[in-house]
Amino acid sequence: MSAALDSFAPSIAHLRTIATPVTEYRVLPFGVDEIDSRLGAGGLRAGALHEATAQSAALVDDAATTLFLAGIAAREAANTGGPVLWASCRADLYAPALEQAGLASANVIYAQPQDDAALLAVIEDAVRDGTPSAIIAEASKVAMVATRRLQLVAAEADMPVLLLRRRRGRDQDPFSEPSAAWTRWRIGSAPSARLDVAGVGRARWSVELARQRGGASFSLIVEGSDETGRLAVPAELGHRAAETVGTARYAAA
Repeated sequence: MSAALDSFAPSIAHLRTIATPVTEYRVLPFGVDEIDSRLGAGGLRAGALHEATAQSAALVDDAATTLFLAGIAAREAANTGGPVLWASCRADLYAPALEQAGLASANVIYAQPQDDAALLAVIEDAVRDGTPSAIIAEASKVAMVATRRLQLVAAEADMPVLLLRRRRGRDQDPFSEPSAAWTRWRIGSAPSARLDVAGVGRARWSVELARQRGGASFSLIVEGSDETGRLAVPAELGHRAAETVGTARYAAA
C-alpha cells in the first residue's frame, strides 16, 4: 500500500503548489497613472494570462490590438533582457510597425504552428523552457480548460502570456467565451489629434478593460505605444502620468 501511495507523491506535491496562496507577485506597470491606478495591483500581473481582442472586425482595430500587446511585451523584454516569442498561424506581421511600438524584429522569435491546438502546445513548451521574456500568441478558438493551463504555467514561470483572440466571424465576439485570463482587453482605433501643420498625429486607441480579477472594468482614450512600448494619455484628456521604469512587486491582500 505504501508503494502505491508513494507513486502519488509527485501529484500531491504539485497540487499543494497550486493550492498554496500567492502572497506576492511581480507587476508590470503601464507607466500611466490613469491605467495603473485602476488595476488591482497597480499594473499588469507579470506571471499571468492576459487577453485582448479588437473592438470590431476593422483592420485598424486589429492593428491597434496587435500593437497594444507588442508594447506590453516590449516593456517586459526591456526589463528582463530576453526575446519575445510571437506565435501565430498567420504570417502577416509587419516588422516596422512592431519596431515603432518598441519591439525590434531582432528581439522576436516567430513561430507559425499549423492550427490553434498546435499553437497552444507551443506556448506551454516555451513557457516551461523559460527562454522568452514574454509570449504573444494569436488564436481564434481557445477552450476554457486551455486558458486555465496557460494561466497556471504563466504564474509558475512568472512570465506574461499575451493572447490575441481573433474573431471566427465578422460579428463573433471572442469574449463571449469564458476564460481564466487575469485580464481581458478590447482595443480599437480612435481619431488622432489635429496638428497645426500638415501630417498625421500620434495614433490614439480606445482601451477598454472588459474584465480583471479583483477589480472593476474601465475604458479610456490613450496615445498608442511609442518606440519604448509606452502609452500616454492625451494632454487635453488628462494630466500626463510620469513614466514608471521597470517593474514593481505587489503584495496580495
